[in-house]
Amino acid sequence: MILKGRVWKFGDNIDTDAIIPARYLNTSDPAELAKHVMEDADRDFPSKVKAGDLIVADANFGCGSSREHAPIAIKAAGVQAVVAKSFARIFYRNAFNIGLPIFESDEASGKIQEGDQIEIDADRGVIRNVSRSEEYAAKPIPPFMQELISAGGLIEWTRRRLKAS
Repeated sequence: MILKGRVWKFGDNIDTDAIIPARYLNTSDPAELAKHVMEDADRDFPSKVKAGDLIVADANFGCGSSREHAPIAIKAAGVQAVVAKSFARIFYRNAFNIGLPIFESDEASGKIQEGDQIEIDADRGVIRNVSRSEEYAAKPIPPFMQELISAGGLIEWTRRRLKAS
């Protein structure tokens, strides 16, 4: 799987309240959540982000509460993937459960800048910064987790497995 897109950059400790503020948790509609994604970190982000864009952040992305709304809002906004130095454990699992690819890379999160064009080779764990002609290593996504992403998340993966049996 190769992902290509423009980068939006965020810092350390972007918590789930910054990703999708609690005041919008009265809905679970992905399209409605997407209208407010990241607005507490960047007020204009929902109007600037385009389908196919990528988020790159520093350490501890997705910390805070365990709400699944956070990765759902990111994915519904059209963001293809998130690259960060590290992820909060519950966000990491929720992202894969809903089919949002995430990649851990110290080097990439430190060197990639907002607006850069990058390509991510999920199979090899390589992030290529097209804008700066650089490559960075990322932890490859294990095959089972790639299956979850390809299926669109855990629920759809389970449906397919049940139909096949």
